[in-house]
Amino acid sequence: MAEYKAQEKDLIFALDIGTRSIVGVVGRPAGGKLKILDIELAEHGKRAMMDGQIDDIKQVAALARTVTGRLEERLGVKLERVSVAAAGRALRTQSGSFSIELSGDAPIDAEQISRLEAGAVSAAEEVLQNDEERRQLFLVGYTVAQYRLDNYPLSNLQYHNGKIAEADVVATFLPGEVVESLYAAMRSAGLQVASLTLEPIAAMNAAIPAELRLLNLALVDIGAGTTDIALCRDGSVVGYTMATVAGDEITESIMRTYLVDFRTAERMKQSLGVEEDIVYRNILGLEEHISAAELGAAIQEPMHRLAGAIAEQISSVNGGPPSALFLAGGGSRLSGLREKVAKSLEMDEKRVAIAGNNYALSVFADGLELERPEYATPLGIAVSAGLGLLNDSYVVLLNGQPAKLFRSGVLTLRDILLMNGYNYADMVGRNGKSMSLTLDGKHLVLRGEPAAPAVLQINEAEAALSAVVHAGDQIHFVPASPGAPAARTLGELLGPNFSGRAAVNNREVPLDTPLAHGDVILTLERSSASPAPPVRPAAAVQTEPVRHVVNPAPVSRAPAQPAPQSPVRPAAQPVQPQPQAVQSAPQPVQPAAPRPAPPKPRVLGLTLNGAPLSLPVKADGSPYYLMDLLQYSGIDFDHLNRPVRLEVNGAEQGFQYELRARDDVTICLE
Repeated sequence: MAEYKAQEKDLIFALDIGTRSIVGVVGRPAGGKLKILDIELAEHGKRAMMDGQIDDIKQVAALARTVTGRLEERLGVKLERVSVAAAGRALRTQSGSFSIELSGDAPIDAEQISRLEAGAVSAAEEVLQNDEERRQLFLVGYTVAQYRLDNYPLSNLQYHNGKIAEADVVATFLPGEVVESLYAAMRSAGLQVASLTLEPIAAMNAAIPAELRLLNLALVDIGAGTTDIALCRDGSVVGYTMATVAGDEITESIMRTYLVDFRTAERMKQSLGVEEDIVYRNILGLEEHISAAELGAAIQEPMHRLAGAIAEQISSVNGGPPSALFLAGGGSRLSGLREKVAKSLEMDEKRVAIAGNNYALSVFADGLELERPEYATPLGIAVSAGLGLLNDSYVVLLNGQPAKLFRSGVLTLRDILLMNGYNYADMVGRNGKSMSLTLDGKHLVLRGEPAAPAVLQINEAEAALSAVVHAGDQIHFVPASPGAPAARTLGELLGPNFSGRAAVNNREVPLDTPLAHGDVILTLERSSASPAPPVRPAAAVQTEPVRHVVNPAPVSRAPAQPAPQSPVRPAAQPVQPQPQAVQSAPQPVQPAAPRPAPPKPRVLGLTLNGAPLSLPVKADGSPYYLMDLLQYSGIDFDHLNRPVRLEVNGAEQGFQYELRARDDVTICLE
């Protein structure tokens, strides 16, 4: 057997991994179009795909190897690099917001906007994450819904001055398992993924060339397991969606109606419009004959559901029917479906067409029939890679491996990192958490360790997140490492020269005790006094001499001991020591007189974030602490993306700080 030639750099090999079949396309750019050299199609022997998602990796890899081998044999070329597309069914769309503080002195630059958008995309990703098990998500694309500068909406932040910049985005992600299963199947088939896009984007690149996208158009790719939908307007793709109803719904309906297996039902469906008399054998072994008209009538109900699902998804994303609609994929061949879709969208039937007529604007071939609607996705994958509609992404390397890119246009370093599963914290790092303490009535803030910065390089030169990445660039990225949180023991806080005792939160503890955020520390003199003297109320300290008087009284030591005690009660002890102690018992209550319980104020009035706040006095009379006000701050503590600043009267405080009337409290995101 003749030795195969190596795959040349401009030779494009694309595989469309579908639910029912795999289609391989080989082409080469020529004269601004892609010349298709060969096409090969093979169907799965059994169900290896579930709704467009790879279920059996080995079976998919084996069929991909079969398709590749047939093309290699006919072309005499060893195919090693392949362009593929991920199904649109797994797309996840979520909104996210982020803000950054500005100096106010210098105008906002592109790097700050880049960090702002990256933070908003990461915030959207966080919402999609499962708290129990984090998933890797790859960014497909995002749209900035709104910028704000000091709460004022703007369409562009660059060159403006302000204190706080905010961005709201709508981001679309693919779960990591969808991407990785596709890569695993290709590796098992002996192929290296050269570029990756989405099936609806690829189909649109074939069926609706860029020069037609100024109009509001829809591309509906009806596969076996899913129906992928892409919408364009004003020159760019503006939305993606999908419907779970697809060609298999029709096939399964035929199975139930005529008692046939899946393969037989699929063949019967494909016979519509081709044969007038359809012959089949049911599961009982009986041969049956039906007319095409009878079979067509039997599938009207599932076809109606398919048309309705398409109309519903398009209307929800587009806000109404598009100017025109193209049906692609094998399911688009169903007789009568075009008319049902037009009716469901209340469109003129003439504005709903079968894709294929526009393929000639981007592809051509010698002796090959390319106009079939099921070729929209495989041709689109090849066109996307071959005509640079993916930014020649197959030559952009991230840490030595081809970067995963899902869209075309100008791409920055930030875009590529987000598309490959990194988030905002990986790019800029997070300083360790600070620790807020109170020492002898003075507030202290111990800062966490700073983050180790990320390494960002393009072609071995340092680069900013906003740097534009070009074809052939090599990116080296090392994620930032978060800083360690602030940590101190009691002894480390008080210093090596401290030799006394100390209490933490009203309890005396050893000096090697680790401290926690919000702790209140009070240093105590070294003395022979009670080993755990009360820390807070002065009245408790005043009761100590009374105990010393009562205890020595029964012992006849009045002449020896009274000197230090005489200032307390010089005359009472000799007469009736024990009763005197009883009579004096009410005396320690006297210091509490300056703060009697009644009358108490009915509300606690203070200021929170600049607005007055009145809180009803607690039923048990206990005080309010700073942590009690978190629920009134308006901050979503379940989805924090930044530290929270806690201040009372301009000083940073801990959660357990006791609030008083007329306090000015600030609880906000840093």
